[in-house]
Parts: sequence; structure tokens; C-alpha cells
Amino acid sequence: MNLFELVASISEIPAGGRKSVVVDDVPALLLRVGDDYYCIEDTCTHDGQAMTDGELHGCEITCPRHGARFDIRTGKALCMPATEPVATFEVEVRADGIYARPR
Repeated sequence: MNLFELVASISEIPAGGRKSVVVDDVPALLLRVGDDYYCIEDTCTHDGQAMTDGELHGCEITCPRHGARFDIRTGKALCMPATEPVATFEVEVRADGIYARPR
């Protein structure tokens, strides 16, 4: 079982914010929507493009290259051209920071 890794301090991620992180040697994107934190693999399953700068609307992120959208809560691909989900990571908020690990 993979252990949680410290990926950010709470103050680093304001509401609507994001941070590129690495979880278990995988490039990932930590996102905050309201008071909730989500972490997804930072690679579009359609063509391998980083989604770091993709538009975030609610709990949906759009790949900046071809417009594929993903649900950041589940990783599910929501529209073409992506058909495969992105990996998601379990997130825990603790007093000393934000932790993530593979599901």
C-alpha cells in the first residue's frame, strides 16, 4: 500500500487554485474547488498533453490542446477526443499540509 506524501501547504492553494506536484513519481495536478482538494494525473489520456493550464469549471478540467474534459473527482473522460479516464489520487488535508497517494 502506498503511503501519503506531503505535496503542498494549505496556504499554497487558494480557492480555485492549483499546483503541479509529483505523487509516487507521477506528474500530478493538485486542485482546489471551494474547500475541497482533488489530485489528478497531469496528463491527458488522449495525447499525453499536460493539463496544468487547462480551464477549470466547477469539477471539470479541459485539456488545453484538443478540448477533452475530465471530472477531477473521478478522472472520468467527459467528452471526445478522450475516451479513457485520467488517474486520480486520494487526498488528505492535515494540520501540517495536503497529502496525496495513488488510489
